[in-house]
Amino acid sequence: MTRRTRAALASMMAASGLLAGCSSDDLTGPEDGETALSLSVALGPDGIVGAVRSIFDVEQSDGTNVLVMTRVAIVLRDIELERQFDDCPEPGEEFDEDECEKFETGPILLELPLDGQVAQLVQVEVEADTYDELEFEVHKPDDDDPDDLAFIQTNPTFEDVSIRVEGTFNGETFIFEQDLNEEQEVELVPPLVVEPGAGSINLTIVLDVMTWFIREDGSLVDPRTANKGQPNENPVRDNIRASIEGTDAFEDSDRDGKRN
Repeated sequence: MTRRTRAALASMMAASGLLAGCSSDDLTGPEDGETALSLSVALGPDGIVGAVRSIFDVEQSDGTNVLVMTRVAIVLRDIELERQFDDCPEPGEEFDEDECEKFETGPILLELPLDGQVAQLVQVEVEADTYDELEFEVHKPDDDDPDDLAFIQTNPTFEDVSIRVEGTFNGETFIFEQDLNEEQEVELVPPLVVEPGAGSINLTIVLDVMTWFIREDGSLVDPRTANKGQPNENPVRDNIRASIEGTDAFEDSDRDGKRN
């Protein structure tokens, strides 16, 4: 059985409402020998990051239809880094909690930066080590879960909703909602090396939403026809799942959203 030691990315901004449902035991403060790690997010792929689309929106056209996304929000939870050379137990195995710390974070509402910028999501303290994998879960909050219930009270439009997109299609407003639950493991290539006394380091996640509402022939899907029970629900859901599986993450010291 393999055993991995995990360093969790528990938000230090819980008091501001970015992270709901964490107990005081979930959050750790700075300690000697630790480094400040910021986790940021950018809109991908690389060729789109920083491009001039509009001031705050993402606009796509297939020559006939025009899709404008003014908001893309995703609920994430259980964001973790995995050490390259240490192990944690499989479920059911006995282990020493001091050797293998794992903290569960409550839901976090991620507002994707649509202006081509790189936005900081959380900042935590991590030990000097080498990390080779980032894990997170796209999560549909459920009012049966206490952590989710606290999150829903702050974000009532996200009850049973993991993804929300707002905008216009051919000038008409739309709201698209998805209830996808999806766990994702992103291999860090090269691994993230946190040197002792590094001070601070940044890891950027790049998410591609530009494929969500595109058919195989390149034509655009009206997002209203992709909501639950609508004819394009499954194709768009498959597009979203594929884009999440293609998530990239890498050290990004200058925070430009591109691999150096």
